[in-house]
Amino acid sequence: MSTLRKAFGYCAVFLLLFLAACGGAPAATESPVYEAPAATEAPSQPEYFDSAATEEAAFDAQPSSSTSQSGANPPSNNEPYDMFFEDYGVNPSIDTEDDNLSTFALDVDTGSYTVMRNYLNDGNLPPQDSVRVEEYVNYFDQGYASPPAHQAFGIFVDGGPSPFTQTERYEMIRVGIQGYEVPEDERKDAALTFVIDVSGSMDMDNRLGLVKQSLEMLVEQLHRDDMVSIVVYGSEARVVLEPTRGSDYRRILDAIYSLQPEGATNAEAGLRLGYGMAMEAYMPGGINRVILCSDGVANVGETGPAAILEEIDHYVAEGITLTTIGFGMDNYNDTLMEQLADQGDGFYAYVDDRDEARRLFIDEITGTLQTIALDAKVQVEFNSEVVKNYRLVGYENRAVDDDEFRDNSVDAGEIGAGHSVTALYEIKLYPDARGKIATVFMRWEDPDTHQVVEISQDYFAEQLARDFRETDPYFQRAVVVAEYAEVLKGSYWAEDSSLDDIYDEARRLEDYLYRDDEMEEFVDLVKEANWLW
Repeated sequence: MSTLRKAFGYCAVFLLLFLAACGGAPAATESPVYEAPAATEAPSQPEYFDSAATEEAAFDAQPSSSTSQSGANPPSNNEPYDMFFEDYGVNPSIDTEDDNLSTFALDVDTGSYTVMRNYLNDGNLPPQDSVRVEEYVNYFDQGYASPPAHQAFGIFVDGGPSPFTQTERYEMIRVGIQGYEVPEDERKDAALTFVIDVSGSMDMDNRLGLVKQSLEMLVEQLHRDDMVSIVVYGSEARVVLEPTRGSDYRRILDAIYSLQPEGATNAEAGLRLGYGMAMEAYMPGGINRVILCSDGVANVGETGPAAILEEIDHYVAEGITLTTIGFGMDNYNDTLMEQLADQGDGFYAYVDDRDEARRLFIDEITGTLQTIALDAKVQVEFNSEVVKNYRLVGYENRAVDDDEFRDNSVDAGEIGAGHSVTALYEIKLYPDARGKIATVFMRWEDPDTHQVVEISQDYFAEQLARDFRETDPYFQRAVVVAEYAEVLKGSYWAEDSSLDDIYDEARRLEDYLYRDDEMEEFVDLVKEANWLW
């Protein structure tokens, strides 16, 4: 038997030598592998630092001055190319003895989450720079009760131990802001000016085709006395529909169905003409909103958000808000769409399918259109005798200086009717700490009276749950969704977490929220991301 094995061995050696003489054995075929952008350089341990280390981490976490471009050339697989996102870094942990105030502008954007969903549905992991954690969290219903009668907003705070820290005990607290509901039949009349990108890059079913389907849904929700105008832009901008009452819905639909792709992308000209049309149809005391539908790419005229809005800034002062709605993958500029909405006193959403369009233009139409708070800010004052350190999860590009919280000239966020906004903090308490953890302050301007209002809410250590699974299921979901986002973002605070752990927690929560379609979808997305990881 040993002789036979030797014979086979000699044959194998001979075969290898023969193949080498002929140019070598064929190389194994490698399947394309997704390579995520490099994570922000950070400490190897996700521990809280002393004050000196905290300052260093804060410096490392500053946003990049340049915009990242995902895939400059079309890759060999179906991964999107020419996708523009901004890296805003990761918030550091702050010692309360150094700074016990955390201040930020409220944000109701959700575009980052739906961009992620589109990536995964196409079989790709989203780029790390595309992840804005707060937009993942705020995509979901938080289960807050409506504010007390005759109050515009309610502040809700709850918390419990984090399920994702391994060595030391950290607490998570959820700071929630819930706006009052406005019944659909009580919504203000609206003057809506659609500025629609019809450039050649929009010539796809999931771009201009989806824009048409989305606007058709919106038209079905219009009041008789609403006004609709449509401006399109390719290389140049032109008016497709003069201000038209909502009762003349057939004329509006005809204008929508007539849209065809044309030319390059002059977003500056489109917005300038759109704002001019919005002033022509202006409704004193009503809703006045420009809605930009685009893939975000501007390649003719001014191409940056600051330059585009510089000429039309006075329209914002007149009360004309800007909503940006993104469509399509490949050659998509998330950065431009998000920053335009921010500077235009509006919000940014991304529509990846008909269901998302229905959610935005049917299920949440009143909140989409009617603003109930301007320049909304939150300041959390932590008790330095109870809280050792804290970290705001997300909101990296929404920071406001602490001393500007009560400066009414500082631009902040806008909130629609019935909308909620949530922020999560990871905190470490001193041993055996008791008493007040923090006071949450909210400040905003009423869009009707222009009166500035401030409210506050205290939160105490005794209110913290002892076990994560004993907390409100909506709180649990917010924490799990945030951890999922931080893993996708490559946050060093989540380097000890795994998508396996997140999936297990999400799957368990699905049983509590068994009638929640968004929860079921989230579980599937975590599973898909884990498979692609």
